[in-house]
Amino acid sequence: MGPSGSGKSTLLDALAGRLQSNTMQSGNILIKGRTETLTFGTSAYVTQDDYLMTTLTVREAVYYSAQLQLPDSMSKSKKMEIAEMTIREMGLQDAMDTRIGGRGNKGISGGQKRRVTICIEILTRPKLLFLDEPTSGLDSAASYHVMSRIVGLAQQDGLTVVLSIHQPSAEVFELFHNLCLLSSGRTVYFGPVHYANQFFAQNGFPCPAMRNPSDHYLKTINTNFDDDVGKAGGQKSATEEATNVLITSYKSSQIYNQVRSRIAGQSFSARGYMLVYVVTFMTFMAIGGFPSFVEDMKIFGRERLNGHYGVSAFIVGNTLSSIPYLILVSLVPGAIAYYPVGLQRGFEHFGYFAFLLFICMMLVESLMMLVASIVPDYLMGIIAGAGIQGVMILSGGFFRLQNEMPKPFWKYPMHYIAFHKYGYQGFLKNEFEGLQFTLNNNLSSAQGVITGEEILREKWQMTPSFSKWYDLTILVGMVVFYRVMFLVVIKAIEKAKPFIRSILVITSKQRKQVMEGSADVML
Repeated sequence: MGPSGSGKSTLLDALAGRLQSNTMQSGNILIKGRTETLTFGTSAYVTQDDYLMTTLTVREAVYYSAQLQLPDSMSKSKKMEIAEMTIREMGLQDAMDTRIGGRGNKGISGGQKRRVTICIEILTRPKLLFLDEPTSGLDSAASYHVMSRIVGLAQQDGLTVVLSIHQPSAEVFELFHNLCLLSSGRTVYFGPVHYANQFFAQNGFPCPAMRNPSDHYLKTINTNFDDDVGKAGGQKSATEEATNVLITSYKSSQIYNQVRSRIAGQSFSARGYMLVYVVTFMTFMAIGGFPSFVEDMKIFGRERLNGHYGVSAFIVGNTLSSIPYLILVSLVPGAIAYYPVGLQRGFEHFGYFAFLLFICMMLVESLMMLVASIVPDYLMGIIAGAGIQGVMILSGGFFRLQNEMPKPFWKYPMHYIAFHKYGYQGFLKNEFEGLQFTLNNNLSSAQGVITGEEILREKWQMTPSFSKWYDLTILVGMVVFYRVMFLVVIKAIEKAKPFIRSILVITSKQRKQVMEGSADVML
């Protein structure tokens, strides 16, 4: 809401993505805290003017639009049903067969025309509806009737309505939930409607009793007539000063911090979820290399028997041969995941991110090699590897935080064995340490600001006193441990094979003797 020329329609067009591509814009447009594109059917825009075919009836106009907007796979009867239902929702059932009319042709009223325009735009059942001055040119009764229908529709379908309005009546103003008050392109107030009176009163501009609040707000912030007031001998800058006072007060108010808090809260949550996804998904992909590990083990077994090389040489060669591939995977997909999301800039942060991802993937490969040495079957090995990783993911500290885990098994020892714990911690510390978010809640020791260290401690239950390099060192140690375990298992299997074969030979001899004895008895 705001006076003429305050930027209401321009702001609405910017939010709806209707401005020209060469228009200079700044800032970010977020939907539920995320940068998204409004696709067809998810939003609708009702312009200020009603452009309707005057010779059509209300039913014909809405049904014709339904034929164009609704999918071709939908039957005509279903489209007609949706059109008539929409007409009834906007209270136009008594005017269904009345011509719209226009200049020189009598038809429906201005308020009904406005509702027909809205009907046409909501046929696809959008979740977001933009309206540019829907009450323009209507009297107070028609304005209230139109707006009450829109509010009812929003409550019925869970619709979010964003509209611009010039000067609503008191009855219409009471229908609104939130108010963004503009003056000369600047935000004077943005928050709940019921708090606006208190905001103006706290800053020395109380709304008189029995006065329409919207009239009072516009009179206080309208600078359009300052020049005329100055020429008449009045105080030209009074309105401008009042507007500046209100804007300054709003930016330091609690309601302003709450708006920023919602965005900041969504921001650091989204960062954390994205990093956890990278650790979980990118490392889980390494299971796909299990069949090649089994083939390598078979080749190694043959060449080992021929005396070509030993176990240590195989482990070193296998490790070195996989490094270029793992570096490529950690850099290219890592950069694709890192930069578009808007994580911390700087080579140090991305370098740590890529290196930690590289170590995590090498660790999973080491684990899969160990599994392949014990379970040399494709299907059973993949099942075993996926099961081991699944248990580690569950105990890594994301699905249930560290202090909330059941202590037997899940916390001790699985939480400290799972490499995901150290991967999560390393990624999150690398991202959040040194950052500050504007926030106003009980997490922050300094009102209005929360540090990345506080987020790590309170939201993720991590100890910032341990450096991110500590987590990286533990992961490197795990890689070495699994490779050494692979060496030990191979050596143990080699030593156990003669013993196992001797047992099998003895067992087969005993079975043969039993069979021969049974045959003698039968004879």
